[in-house]
Amino acid sequence: MPDQHPSLILVDGSSYLYRAFFASQQADLRTSEGFPTGAVRVVTSMLRSLIKQHPQSPVVVVFDAKGKTFRDELFEEYKSHRPPMPDDLRQQVEPIHEIIRAMGLPLLVVDGVEADDVIGTLARQASAAGMATLISTGDKDMAQLVDEHVTLINTMNDSRLDVAGVQEKYGIPPHLVIDFLALMGDKVDNIPGVPGIGEKTALALLQGIGSIADLYRNLDRIPELGFRGAKSMPKKLEENREMAELSYQLATIKTDVELDIGVGEFGLPAPDNDKLLELFKRFEFRTWVRELEEGGGSAGASDEDSPDEVLVPENVEYETVLEQADLERWLGVLQGAELIAFDTETTSLDYMQAEIVGVSFAVEPGKAAYVPLAHDYVGAPQQLDRAEVLAQLKPLLQDPARPKVGQHIKYDMNVLARYGIELQGVAFDTMLESYVLNSTASRHDMDSLADYYLGVKTVHFEDIAGKGKKQLTFNQIDLEQAAPYAAEDADITLRLHRVLHEKLSREGKLLKVFEEIERPLIPVLSRIERNGALVDANLLGRHSQELAKRLTELEREAFELAGKEFNLGSPKQLQQIFYEEQQLPVLKKTPKGAPSTAEEVLQELALDYPLPKLILEHRGLSKLKSTYTDKLPQMINPQTGRIHTSYHQAVTATGRLSSTDPNLQNIPVRNAEGRRIRQAFVAPEGCKLVAADYSQIELRIMAHLSQDQGLLNAFSKGEDIHRATAAEVFKVDLDEVSAEQRRSAKAINFGLIYGMSAFGLGRQLGIGRNEAQKYIDHYFETYPGVQRYMDDIREQARERGYVETLFGRRLYLPEINSRNAMRRQAAERTAINAPMQGTAADIIKRAMVQVDDWLSACGFDARIILQVHDELVFEVREDQVEAFVKEVTERMAGAAQLDVPLIVDAGVGAHWDEAH
Repeated sequence: MPDQHPSLILVDGSSYLYRAFFASQQADLRTSEGFPTGAVRVVTSMLRSLIKQHPQSPVVVVFDAKGKTFRDELFEEYKSHRPPMPDDLRQQVEPIHEIIRAMGLPLLVVDGVEADDVIGTLARQASAAGMATLISTGDKDMAQLVDEHVTLINTMNDSRLDVAGVQEKYGIPPHLVIDFLALMGDKVDNIPGVPGIGEKTALALLQGIGSIADLYRNLDRIPELGFRGAKSMPKKLEENREMAELSYQLATIKTDVELDIGVGEFGLPAPDNDKLLELFKRFEFRTWVRELEEGGGSAGASDEDSPDEVLVPENVEYETVLEQADLERWLGVLQGAELIAFDTETTSLDYMQAEIVGVSFAVEPGKAAYVPLAHDYVGAPQQLDRAEVLAQLKPLLQDPARPKVGQHIKYDMNVLARYGIELQGVAFDTMLESYVLNSTASRHDMDSLADYYLGVKTVHFEDIAGKGKKQLTFNQIDLEQAAPYAAEDADITLRLHRVLHEKLSREGKLLKVFEEIERPLIPVLSRIERNGALVDANLLGRHSQELAKRLTELEREAFELAGKEFNLGSPKQLQQIFYEEQQLPVLKKTPKGAPSTAEEVLQELALDYPLPKLILEHRGLSKLKSTYTDKLPQMINPQTGRIHTSYHQAVTATGRLSSTDPNLQNIPVRNAEGRRIRQAFVAPEGCKLVAADYSQIELRIMAHLSQDQGLLNAFSKGEDIHRATAAEVFKVDLDEVSAEQRRSAKAINFGLIYGMSAFGLGRQLGIGRNEAQKYIDHYFETYPGVQRYMDDIREQARERGYVETLFGRRLYLPEINSRNAMRRQAAERTAINAPMQGTAADIIKRAMVQVDDWLSACGFDARIILQVHDELVFEVREDQVEAFVKEVTERMAGAAQLDVPLIVDAGVGAHWDEAH
């Protein structure tokens, strides 16, 4: 293969410059004097890695030159929509150039053309000479250069594209990539494309007929392709012939640029290590400085290119505590410590069943102890008594004045509660520090964080316990392996905290999110989880039987529609019946080219065809049965008689809580079957359930953020916002709004804040795309502040690379400036919605903390048992319900101050559905 031992490696420096910058923003790497170095570090690391992987290949780095190019002369608006380069990135360009030169790599910057054109010219020269070339880039436009000698590599994820890879990824061969870009356009570069042709249509045209030239020679054949809009496509193409030709020119990479150097003149890297040492010291890249000073340095990567902020002791001291005297010595150390890193080792991940096997702690990097308490394998050494050790630790663990840090410490809090210990003084949680710092940068488990932030490869649980059915529980693991693993957990947690908290401290708003929202929520969620919810297993059993009967009926109806029996869960059989036998239109294909039977495809087909609609219903009921009516009774804890879910703070990108085992967030509320599952969540004798729910909270947040006067007025007057929107959009009086008009307005109100397109709105309302677009246009005429907010937040996201909630929670959007239109548009939709969804998440978290504090002192016999989206569910003593509802709704409404009222609706019932 040409990319295994390439004769030449061409690096698209400009592509990686931006990608490196946005990829490194979450860590916000800077020198001690505040100079940004994230992009410098990522680009340098990428080049070092390339050199290491291909030590016998010349590497050439190409950057865009300043000023206009020949494309600007062709089209004045070319790239005019691009925001200016962020200041932090601009400062890093010259340092990157300096390091590249010091690494002994040719650096090409050619006036009047783009880096793509220089790379294209060199690639074609290399192909003509029979040289294998590897182009390192993140730019899909470069796919047009791929041939038998040229391969693309995306060094950010090590994915590679040869000729077959381009065909598989894009659905077209490399020679049609230019045509693809010319037809659909490119918003990032402002290549206009042909109006009305998107990615799907462009692919249908190119796959069905061929290149743009072929299309114009065969306009009469286009209607035969049969896709939606095919009949009007010849006219559209004819009317926009000049635009298509211009777009083709703009998208075409030049391969004949006059260069002062040819492909045969590039040699292997010849680094200037003295200069590199000076630069690495200037930018405080400590690992690479040490590598060069120790004499092992070169332009290539070391065995472990670890982050530079790492606080890693050269030697670690981990102690296994088996004697009382050693425990007492450590208790003295813990009493005098400023901060204690604490962790439990247990027999299970289920906090309601887990037994403590041992505890570990650390108070300074590199020094930690493990106290084994219940290892019971054959030959296990004598250990200290668990009850006695926990009794000695209890005053320390329950002391709110003794600060503790843990990794996902809520789990430890739950386990300790089973032993009568109420863990207090939780000052930090490294999982949540990482999550608040950047929810999407990395996974937030300790192993991933240690690798990402410390450059440390930790011992994984599977390394000592094995995998699958033969995996050991911790009590069965030999102390020689278990003790270092457990001590490392506490040590790494402490080291991670030092790095993460320092980064959070530089971001005042993010530190407040951690200190005022996420950290105080830990004990609240712990109590909710341990409270659990009472469930009627008999009711669920009856419901399960009814679902089984209905599923059998649906199968029978499906067999009749298909004319034969088949497996309703088999995509292959569905493909055959839908697309071969019933000739339904193919709306989307799988990556392997087969017609898709995915959920969104069936939803669209179900609008016009009965069998897909029936299959959707069958899937939905089958999922309800397997996930809830069959499974929930099995999850009732035998000791408490209740179901205990786990709430996760560090999963969703926007800040919303999620739940597992069971997932209570996804129980449907809009159909009778889903509501029947909620009916199984019941109040104990003498109590009622109270469900308190924020009313239209995201729309209220939109009104506050957008400052649209129409929305502000409607909410301030207490109007029905959907009725008010309908009155404005459909130009009727408020009291004349029909139920259908209100339904349409509701779809618009909620759809637009989730970035719904005219196509999506039309599908939801059962109307044409043009009519849906008119609704949207009327909406923005009515609420111009919303349109202004959406435009502003998209632009802000492009410039910053992130958006924020009202309370400062940050969501990074690494694809916001992507050249891939679909990824960029998805990031833009997220940019609009995330501040609202994230603010709503922040508000209910603040409410939970405030309500929990109030419940601990108010005298009501009540407790929180569930949190689902914008709703809290309480168990309340029956004779206190009326007074409780009044108090709790007022407190939840006061969890945030917006420019419109926060309204909380509360219902009361014997079960959850009745209360909702």
